[in-house]
Amino acid sequence: MSLIPSGFFGRRTNIFDPFSLGIWDPFQDFPLRSEFAAETAAFANTRIDWKETPEAHVFKADLPGLKKEEVKVEIEEGRVLQISGERRKEEEEKKETWHRVERSSGKFLRRFRLPENARVDQVNASMEDGVLTVTVPKLEVKEPVVKAVEITG
Repeated sequence: MSLIPSGFFGRRTNIFDPFSLGIWDPFQDFPLRSEFAAETAAFANTRIDWKETPEAHVFKADLPGLKKEEVKVEIEEGRVLQISGERRKEEEEKKETWHRVERSSGKFLRRFRLPENARVDQVNASMEDGVLTVTVPKLEVKEPVVKAVEITG
């Protein structure tokens, strides 16, 4: 007897959609998936926070050691936010002996499907102290005007 609902693993997209259920593998469509080294996996799965305020959707990613020129922020397919980049591995010189390599390197790619209320034409991004902040303003929701109608008769 399985405790996992039928179809739970059936999701086949690498776009994070907070409005659907299922386990998501961010690397399922990534080229050379089977050739990923252990040291690359940590950076490749860069952690990103997503919060919603009354005015916007705000994404924050910790990208220590990267310059803004090494990071790309794009809107794809209408409402898909894509954040990608690469941290290159330090080259070893002949005179050097590495005793330990724990800092991760490699490419990363994260995608998020934005909700209908996202203003994808007004997205802005900034990077400060190794933290990328992407702000996606929300459409203004106007309160409906309620007009009382007199009942006759």
